[in-house]
Amino acid sequence: METLEGAELCFPQLRNTSCRKLVRDAAEAVFLYIFLSCMSLLTVILNLLVIISISHFRQLHKPTNLLLLSLAVSDFLVGLLLMPAQVLYLGGCWFLGSMMCGLFYYASFIVTSASVGNMVLISIDRYVAICHSMCYTTKVTHKRVQVCICLCWSSSVFYDCVILNELLKHPERLNSCYGECVVVLDFITGALDVWMTFIGPISVIVVLYVRVFMAAVSQARVMRSRVAAVSLRGSVGVTAKRSERKAAKTLGVVVVVFVICFCPSLYLLFASEEISTRMGFSIFTEWLLYFNSCLNPVVYVFYYPWLRRSIKRIVTLQIL
Repeated sequence: METLEGAELCFPQLRNTSCRKLVRDAAEAVFLYIFLSCMSLLTVILNLLVIISISHFRQLHKPTNLLLLSLAVSDFLVGLLLMPAQVLYLGGCWFLGSMMCGLFYYASFIVTSASVGNMVLISIDRYVAICHSMCYTTKVTHKRVQVCICLCWSSSVFYDCVILNELLKHPERLNSCYGECVVVLDFITGALDVWMTFIGPISVIVVLYVRVFMAAVSQARVMRSRVAAVSLRGSVGVTAKRSERKAAKTLGVVVVVFVICFCPSLYLLFASEEISTRMGFSIFTEWLLYFNSCLNPVVYVFYYPWLRRSIKRIVTLQIL
């Protein structure tokens, strides 16, 4: 009986302070490890293809694509750093030490904040492209987009350093036993994080996309009424506007998927400490949020022919 009890501990040599392992059926455990490892690998590969495509081909160096590149970088980091760490934590035991636990949550918060910031920038880009198309090229330039992306990432790093200051200083303080890795925000910090990371940005995104949708519907009605009388020059303008609306629709799908995957994570911020540290629900919400990083490049491939052509050239080594 003592052997069985010792086997259920993360660190059997530390009987009084070690956490217990999360007991799962052997078949279920193997399936989860294989499935989530494959998801991590797929996330890395798909987002790496997007990064290479946009970075390599000069024709794709457009302001909107730079924002997609920044979003793909954050998704790539999720698959490369965060998913493997969570795969190791599936058994309920954290073997990488308290310092790595703090750094893991710090990286997780940074990537999430940067992703939300990129979503806001993408929404602003689509709003200007659809609602103020005449001055889009003057308002949205490569340099301004690059500055906005740098500000997005740097502000995420600074903001999350402030939010997780105590965790970074004393990463073991919140652990109730050896082998645990948790983060629990107090009510004020959690409420602030909800407003800064979700409610505020998502409100901006929803308002902008409602205006984009209304403007796109209005433009479609005007074009249908004039389609029989358009000249060659007018056809080019129609094609350009259709392209902008298609881009807005595609990025709208990306935003909606992100909101759906992000919502369950909010519950942890409002839940009690006991629920917040419960292994099963916490892992589910984190993996649902990570799953969004795997879905984004799939949406791009489905909607963007230029990305499919680029990936084909990369896979067949024509890029060399």
